[in-house]
Amino acid sequence: MTPFAIAGIQMHVAALQSNVEGMRHRLDILMARFPWTQMVMFSELAPFGPLHRFAQPFDNEFIEQFKADARRHNIWLIPGSFFEKTPDGKIYNTSVVIDPSGAIVASYRKMFPFRPYEVDVEAGTGFCVFDVPHVGRFGLSICYDIWFPETTRQLTSMGAEVLLHPVLTGTTDRDAEISIARATAAQFQCYVIDVNGLGAGGVGKSCVVDPSANVIYQAAGQEEMFPFEIDLDLVRRQRETGMRGLGQVLKSFRDRPADFPVYDRTSGSDDYLHTLGPLEMPKQGSNAGLPDVGNRTPIRPADTQTTLEPEIFSDPRPNTASG
Repeated sequence: MTPFAIAGIQMHVAALQSNVEGMRHRLDILMARFPWTQMVMFSELAPFGPLHRFAQPFDNEFIEQFKADARRHNIWLIPGSFFEKTPDGKIYNTSVVIDPSGAIVASYRKMFPFRPYEVDVEAGTGFCVFDVPHVGRFGLSICYDIWFPETTRQLTSMGAEVLLHPVLTGTTDRDAEISIARATAAQFQCYVIDVNGLGAGGVGKSCVVDPSANVIYQAAGQEEMFPFEIDLDLVRRQRETGMRGLGQVLKSFRDRPADFPVYDRTSGSDDYLHTLGPLEMPKQGSNAGLPDVGNRTPIRPADTQTTLEPEIFSDPRPNTASG
């Protein structure tokens, strides 16, 4: 058995003021109550909330404070993520990994900003894995990244056994996202640690999923600290013998007889995707994706309506999106 103790902190996140002191306070409480914890993770954008007008340079005071906290508590620390403003004015959604010595051992820029809503946030292009000595390899992705299985495919192909996934989901698709977290754990035979915030930071429902897609813990809609222990040998055993002795999906993908031309942007195999409309905010009354009804005879008011023979409308054109 290779055990490792991780804690998620699901907390209220304010949008118009710093949450850093609140995070540090909760971290102190967590470590006083559960001193056996070895890694702590907060939710996406927990330090300063979801408004990128509070973007910070990468080297900033709050990271220095968290580095000191990691040293003081002798823990690995992922303080959610923050909007990083680069010297050329670009904004990224960035997370850092701090080790027990207080050093930043990895950083990651969210690969899939939640577009079209996060239109002013740049997309990162690098993947993030790091090793906890004598324990295992961890991968980091942020919120919407998990909706694209290619991100986890790459991380697990690089050896990640645990997916750390800070989230800010305050929308009605949270239940779908939890289903995706479970599917991700099963598909890639890894733990998924999914920490959401509250208030401006989300609707909660953080979860921890094991490599067999079992939900080890499911938070509700209030502030919670949830320490738990994972066993990396469970990942290694399952990757060799399959879930319950069944599917060995990583090895099956490795030994696949076919490649996927959809990933070759010049192959033309993704032509259908180019029939879809632009990636933009939905408009009021939009009929995007619906049949073209512009040429239909309008229905007359009841007092002047005459009896008409039924009409069959046939449109041979492909179903295209128009905003």
